[in-house]
Amino acid sequence: MSAIDSLFARLRRTGQKALIPFVTAGDPDLDFTAAVLRRLVDEGAALCEVGVPYSDPIADGPVIQASYTRALERGLKVADVLGMLATVAPELKAPLVTMVSYAIVYRHGLQQYVEAARRAGVSGLIVPDLPVEESGPLAQLCRNADLSLIQLVTPTTPDERAKRIAERSSGFVYYVSVAGVTGERAALPPELVDKVARLRRHTDLPICIGFGISRPEHVRLLAPVADGLIVGSAIVRHVAQAAERPRAEVLDEIAQFVRQMLAAMGRRQ
Repeated sequence: MSAIDSLFARLRRTGQKALIPFVTAGDPDLDFTAAVLRRLVDEGAALCEVGVPYSDPIADGPVIQASYTRALERGLKVADVLGMLATVAPELKAPLVTMVSYAIVYRHGLQQYVEAARRAGVSGLIVPDLPVEESGPLAQLCRNADLSLIQLVTPTTPDERAKRIAERSSGFVYYVSVAGVTGERAALPPELVDKVARLRRHTDLPICIGFGISRPEHVRLLAPVADGLIVGSAIVRHVAQAAERPRAEVLDEIAQFVRQMLAAMGRRQ
């Protein structure tokens, strides 16, 4: 079992759901990224998703796109990101996954990237631009390395294709809550709960929902049907303030936000 398999098996036994924050690596710098990861896990995040900045991001809204641009303008390299993760991962009581473009993985070489990620303490990869038809080689390499390959299902994915994606996925299935890009939203689609329930008929894997989740009321709506909830832009927006404000204050605000989201799940620290 991968670390992510073990995590969700434990959560299911205890009837808990995973809060999965997303942070951009290197915004405003890698030292602060490491500090944010430590604080997120200390506050109760079950798993953390780390975005590897890419010049042509896929489905990322303006907040995350801007964070990628800032990191890349400072000369951030993939090796720098993995080096930071190798330092921080042993300190954390939660698995780490990277959100990484297939263009980066392909350029490094599939086996080389998987081995480098494993050495860095990464437990899984989310590769949003990898079609299920082309995912076989990377899926096999990840299985060999005990890494999860987490793939995405969207509201417009036909049922038969969703089933194929779920069959090729490991760790969990990432369900995209809305058609479009990431970003904070006032409301989520009313049909979302039913669509997640339909996907569950096709897989025994945990289903984690992302895109647009930024308020406690979103958590209260989705926690009953999801195994985990992914929160991205709301956290990245907080992190961006660290370039101009005292970092300790920003960390405290992130912690307060996480506590609010966990409380909406019915969890307490």
